[in-house]
Amino acid sequence: MEHRLEEPQLPAPRGPLSSAVEEYLRGTGPLPAPGQVAAAPVYGDDLQLALYLCYELHYRGFAGVAPDLEWDPELLRTRAALEARFLTALRADVPRHDGVDDALAPILVEPVDGTGVSHFLQDEGELWHVREYAAQRSLYHLKEADPHAWVLPRLQGRAKAAMAAVEFDEYGGGRPDRVHARLFADLMADLGLDTTYGRYLDAACAELLVTVNLMSLFGLHRSLRGALVGHFAAVEITSSPGSRRLAEAMRRTGAGPAAEHFYDEHVEADAVHEQVVRHDVIGGLLEDEPHLAPDIAFGVDATVFVEDRLGDRLLCDWRAGRSSLRTPLPQEFTHAS
Repeated sequence: MEHRLEEPQLPAPRGPLSSAVEEYLRGTGPLPAPGQVAAAPVYGDDLQLALYLCYELHYRGFAGVAPDLEWDPELLRTRAALEARFLTALRADVPRHDGVDDALAPILVEPVDGTGVSHFLQDEGELWHVREYAAQRSLYHLKEADPHAWVLPRLQGRAKAAMAAVEFDEYGGGRPDRVHARLFADLMADLGLDTTYGRYLDAACAELLVTVNLMSLFGLHRSLRGALVGHFAAVEITSSPGSRRLAEAMRRTGAGPAAEHFYDEHVEADAVHEQVVRHDVIGGLLEDEPHLAPDIAFGVDATVFVEDRLGDRLLCDWRAGRSSLRTPLPQEFTHAS
C-alpha cells in the first residue's frame, strides 16, 4: 500500500508562534514578531511546530497554502529567526567531540546492556507502544531520505557518487514497491494506522518534531552540508542494530508481515550503507573539504543528542503507562489484510 499523494492539512497551532505562521500561510494574519520568536522555549511545541511548518513548504506543502509561499521573503526571514534560535541552542547544548572519529566511536559499539527505545520495544513493548512509535516516526519515514537528498548538489566526486548510491537504495533502486517511504506506509497499514502523509503531525510530541527539523535544518543550508553528512552517518550506523531489535518487536507483538519486512530490510541495507557512508561519503568529503571535519562531528553529536531526548520522552511516558502522543490512538483497530 502506498501513502496517498495529497497535501496534508495544517495542524492545530500549539502557541502564538505556530498560530501566527499558520495565519500567514492562510493569508489571514501577520507573521510573529521578533520578540515572540525570542521568548519561546527553543525545544518546545510552539517554536518547533512553527519551524516545521516553514520547512514542510519545501516538501509537500499544505492543503490550501499557496505553493509560492515556499520562497516568500517575509516567511523566510521568520524561518531564519527560528533557525537561528534552534541552531544556537544546539551548539550550546550538544555534548561535542573534537573530531569525526571521536564522534563516531561511541555509536560504533553496541552497549552490552542497552536501555533505549528499540531495546524496550524488543523486550517488553506492547502492540500499542509499537503503533505509537510508528505514528511518531511517520513524520520522517513517509519522506524517508528526502531531507538528505538536499546535500547531493553540494558534494562532488567520491562523496557525491557514494551518497547517490545510498539514496538510490533508499528510493527503492528504481522499483516503486521498494521505496522505503512506501515500505513504511505498508508497515503503518499493518498496524491499522492512517498512511496519509502528515496525518500524525497533530499527535507528534515536540521531541519528535526536533528530530525531523534537525535534518531539514542541515539539509536546506549549504553551510551545514558537513553536519548533514554527519547526521546521515549517525542514522545509518545506528539503524542496522536498532532495526534488528525493532523487527523482533514487530514479530513478538504480531504487528504484521509488512511491519516486520520494513525493519528486516533496514537490517541488511543499512549495514552496507554504514560502510559506504563512513568510508566514501565522509572519507570523500574530508578529502575534498577537510575543514568540514568539525561540522561532520557536530552533525553526529547533534543527532545523538536529539534522538536521546526523544527516547527519554517516549520511555518516560510508556513506563508511566501513558501515551506519548498528544492525541492517543484508538485502542481498537483492524490489521491490514
